[in-house]
Amino acid sequence: MSDEAIWSSLPVPALVLDPMDRIHRVNPAAEGFLNSSSKALAGQPVWDKLAVDAPLEEAFERARENDAPLFVNDVDVGTGDRAPLHCNLQIAPLAGEAGHMLLLISPRELAGRVTQGQSVKSAAKSAIGMAEMLAHEIKNPLAGITGAAQLLSMNLEAQDLELTDLIVSESRRIVSLLEQVEQFGNVSAPKMQAVNLHDVLDRARRSAIVGVAADMTIIEDYDPSLPLAQGDPDQLLQVIQNLLKNAAQAAGEGGGVIRLHTYYEQSLRVRRDGGGKSLPLQIEVIDDGPGLPEEIAEDIFDPFVSGRENGTGLGLALAAKIISEHDGWISVNSVPGRTVFRISLPRAGKELEDS
Repeated sequence: MSDEAIWSSLPVPALVLDPMDRIHRVNPAAEGFLNSSSKALAGQPVWDKLAVDAPLEEAFERARENDAPLFVNDVDVGTGDRAPLHCNLQIAPLAGEAGHMLLLISPRELAGRVTQGQSVKSAAKSAIGMAEMLAHEIKNPLAGITGAAQLLSMNLEAQDLELTDLIVSESRRIVSLLEQVEQFGNVSAPKMQAVNLHDVLDRARRSAIVGVAADMTIIEDYDPSLPLAQGDPDQLLQVIQNLLKNAAQAAGEGGGVIRLHTYYEQSLRVRRDGGGKSLPLQIEVIDDGPGLPEEIAEDIFDPFVSGRENGTGLGLALAAKIISEHDGWISVNSVPGRTVFRISLPRAGKELEDS
């Protein structure tokens, strides 16, 4: 096998930098990671293209001077047009090329930080069991309580009706919550087909601008060459609608801006069932709201975790469950003024594209 074949087959982004830290060469995985061609990247200062939350320039110089490799773990690496990924970096002098350095970027966020494969399915099983118990043990007694309160109200003075009205309204609110829990537990398996993600996003956008996001500005920032995804269009629509609703609710009455961003990232893979799964199709729902409360950010996809008063905490749990059933991945990166929900999906196989 030739050196060129090995270089092109590397599963992680790899960059060769010249003595001035300009990009000399990139492999196909790096083109996908940087969302740019090797021709466009050649000669560009690497720190103009990569945003790393660590002072790497000095580390690079030390590695050059000492002619020794350098390993940098657990840093966020972004490219300016999407949310950063949690990565490990490997840096080494390039043999036979004075001053040139090899940079390997290994995203690790997919392997451990967001555990969609196990934790979401585990949470789903717990919620399903809870839904069955709640449906049988609570909904029927609540119906009796509501009926009794309504009967009592027929013989009460006006000043006492407030109490029975409270009993009826709160009972109905609990029933509504139980029905949402049942919905979470009863989502059917996705009916896989080739899906144009931009069609799904457009349906969600049109629904949102006349409903939950009427006060928001929604910007479309799409990659027109995005291939078809493998998924269930109705279930994916439900996920995007949930994310748009959350973004609009976070903004409050003042409104704000939501950006729908799609792009292709060839290097994105998850480790699952002992192997790797390619998830190159990316959807980002980006809002300029206040951000997630820090104390719940790590658990936001768990059932009953919500950043809103009186929120059920089931919308994002349902979204995570649906994306997990699609063999996909969902994550969030949030700071005040910018919250990014990112969905990564597999592309459709030839058999689906032809069907």
